Amino acid sequence: MEIWINPACSKCRSALTLLDAEGADYTVRRYLEDVPSEDEIRGVLERLGLEPWDITRSQEADAKELGLKEWPRDAGSRDRWITALAERPKLIQRPIITSDDGTAVVGRSDEAVRDALSR
Repeated sequence: MEIWINPACSKCRSALTLLDAEGADYTVRRYLEDVPSEDEIRGVLERLGLEPWDITRSQEADAKELGLKEWPRDAGSRDRWITALAERPKLIQRPIITSDDGTAVVGRSDEAVRDALSR
């Protein structure tokens, strides 16, 4: 499994602590440094079963600067959202855990991290 983290994020650190406590085998991706491509974001969205606006941190300064609250949330706007996430990775919700079975979860709670572990 792989976990996309921002080391400054308390939810990310909690997820790592839980993964370590469970003896999980995982790879860390510091997504602010190793920025996911638009195709990688599309792949993660497919695995999550979510749309780009579902994993966007709308309270970030970058989101306000872009006016994301006003952007349409429809199929025609999907690529625009994905481009914004790739260009400004701070907007991506974290942590995201991709499992070996092809699924993914946004691991913001212990329950979600345990869900990823059970796959």
